Amino acid sequence: MIQDGFILVDKPEGWTSFKTDRFVGKLLGTRKVGHLGTLDPFATGLLPVFAGKGLKYLRFCEGFDKGYSCKCVFGAETDTMDKTGEITSENYPSPEALEQLEKSDYKLIRDAVLKVKETKEQLPPAYSAKKIDGVKAYELARKGEMPDLKPAKITIYSLDITGIEKREKGLAIDFDCLCSKGTYIRTICSDLGSITGYGAYAETLRRTVNGQFNVKDAFTPDMLEKMAEAGDFSFVRDASETVSFLPEIKLDQKQTKDIKFGRKIDFPIDVKLNGDERIYYRATSEDKLIAVVFPAMENGILTMRIERLFAHD
Repeated sequence: MIQDGFILVDKPEGWTSFKTDRFVGKLLGTRKVGHLGTLDPFATGLLPVFAGKGLKYLRFCEGFDKGYSCKCVFGAETDTMDKTGEITSENYPSPEALEQLEKSDYKLIRDAVLKVKETKEQLPPAYSAKKIDGVKAYELARKGEMPDLKPAKITIYSLDITGIEKREKGLAIDFDCLCSKGTYIRTICSDLGSITGYGAYAETLRRTVNGQFNVKDAFTPDMLEKMAEAGDFSFVRDASETVSFLPEIKLDQKQTKDIKFGRKIDFPIDVKLNGDERIYYRATSEDKLIAVVFPAMENGILTMRIERLFAHD
């Protein structure tokens, strides 16, 4: 049984991310598991889960951009900004308003989407896993307390309407979003509702992209169980794949030996340093990952520093 690596899980609705971790741990016979990018229980889709020695790679992936598909309902607001919450207000567009929206090709909605796409700072939802003094925001919200949340810088690379659906009450839109880490799609829905004046919430949410990985390559829990029962653990992937996005430095035999023994070597390429910011590279030898490294100036010499050594794994 393979216990080291990562699995692309297609998380089902109703499962927490931590339940998914436990499922993978039981499947592989290990307690050393952890996921990349928490998904809300009502959300589905791509959840990379790392196991065993694969956990060493997790922190290099935490800045990955994410992609989502969402159905947003206009005409009501909930306290959680999604379908699981209590409705706090209703303002469904009237039949006349819907008719006007349709005649204008839903210009009000489309303009709101364009405006939200330009968002540079976003306030996390009260019902979120953001921590305030060590306490998760949703724990405070459930007690009736208002979490003291601060806006976070985000980037929305694309926000595209893929469908518009008239309903007996109000309307809903489907949209795809590619965004930076820490962007809340529920907040995007809420903002769309505020701009249009109708209120809105997320009815469905599916993560489709996490860094270089796509949900098309993910496995549902049922699929994973059937494969494991058949002795097929091909779904466990080499965790070194997760740092393939880092620029590569190819080491010769001497450099490889020096790194393995912790000896300092000159950085092999010219790099401009920007203050204390670390620029990571993957150092490889014969197509095998040896270490994640970064350049640092020491006594006037640009030196290769090791962030994480993988050669002995």
